Amino acid sequence: MANRRRFRFSRGGAQVPHHKNTAECETLEFMNPEQVTIPMQQHIGAPCIPTVKVGDLVRVGQVIGLSDAFLTAPIHASISGKVGAITQVQMPAGNTQTAITILSDGNMEKDDTISPPQVNSREDFIAAIKESGLVGLGGAGFPTFVKLNPKNLSEVNTLIINAAECEPYITSDYRECMENPGDIVGGISLVDKWLEMQEIFIGIEDNKPAAIQLLTERFAGSPKVKVVPLKSRYPQGAEKVLIYEITGRVVPEGGLPADVGVMVQNVTSVAFLHRYFQTGYPLVSKRITVDGGAIARPMNVRVPIGTSIEEVAKFAGGYKKPPKKILNGGPMMGLAHATDQFPVLKQTNALLFLAEEDLPKAAEPTPCIRCGRCVASCPMHLMPVEIETACQEKDLESLLSHKVMVCMECGTCEYSCPAKRPLVTVLRLSKQMVRAASRK
Repeated sequence: MANRRRFRFSRGGAQVPHHKNTAECETLEFMNPEQVTIPMQQHIGAPCIPTVKVGDLVRVGQVIGLSDAFLTAPIHASISGKVGAITQVQMPAGNTQTAITILSDGNMEKDDTISPPQVNSREDFIAAIKESGLVGLGGAGFPTFVKLNPKNLSEVNTLIINAAECEPYITSDYRECMENPGDIVGGISLVDKWLEMQEIFIGIEDNKPAAIQLLTERFAGSPKVKVVPLKSRYPQGAEKVLIYEITGRVVPEGGLPADVGVMVQNVTSVAFLHRYFQTGYPLVSKRITVDGGAIARPMNVRVPIGTSIEEVAKFAGGYKKPPKKILNGGPMMGLAHATDQFPVLKQTNALLFLAEEDLPKAAEPTPCIRCGRCVASCPMHLMPVEIETACQEKDLESLLSHKVMVCMECGTCEYSCPAKRPLVTVLRLSKQMVRAASRK
């Protein structure tokens, strides 16, 4: 069984360069920005409504945004000070969102309501996680309390901790493994205690041998928890890929991991759970990797949520050359920022300040040569070349027959394309077309 679960990337993916330049950079602390701007939507689901007004004094951990919707997560103040403005900010995806600006008083005074949650049942456990504001810290931002409370919980028997971190440059999860293994152990124990898993796996790419060794030693006496080295191949950390690699189970089209008896948690998310249940501190800060050829001092740094990209860059020594592109996340799936005035979000795991030499040479797309590399590289067994044709012809039936909604926009097709076709953009447009038709 152990051999069956190792190095099983059956098809697809890409051998991308790692660029893990900050892997041995211990996390620094930058907890005193002059101000923070905190958007009311840092999660999949409904945005929050501000619960404070301009001029109010707030403290660290105080709730400043709530929603009555089911799929949401509360927003907390990440510094203490005065609410300076309630404005609109443009999010990376192009939409606008309400945001609260807090002007720091320099004290980082914590809210009086912060205390470890009292948990006597699974319902208490889930409710406490909701109050913490935790969302998936691997980048997706799905509210964690929803993920840990599937409708078919009695059928879910496997917990997978995602420590793969397959995107180039990013090392924030690796530093969690190296710096806080005790929190990972504690967080897994909490989930197991209240949700009663039969099997628990920690998936880590094999280009992180020190983390594999450390966590293997930590869980050496556990009959349930197994550390699984995974082949270092992008997108190994994608949820559906990870589930298949470790368990052999296939999440059905339109389905969720719970449909195949699996629950997946990011390694930093599960470590946060242990700290939260020990201290009561909600999600108000985030470790991020700062790297790229335009930044003076690459590092891993913990900052209050809402800190501007500009202030993070200054803390990292400033720009040694003008950044050609600023990415929130990794180079494969990260979103580009037009300015460094945007804030760090809950799901920000990296800020990349890329110089011109970091970027691939610009090339005009040429006609598809039908080489099939996009098909061979797709880990979801899709045919991007056929989807592109259907998109151009606005053929909704063909888009559906080619399972376009299964696409997770990992970018391996475009990365592999010798004709430099803009396949990710085409796939996103195709999915929008299907969603628009569904709404009608």
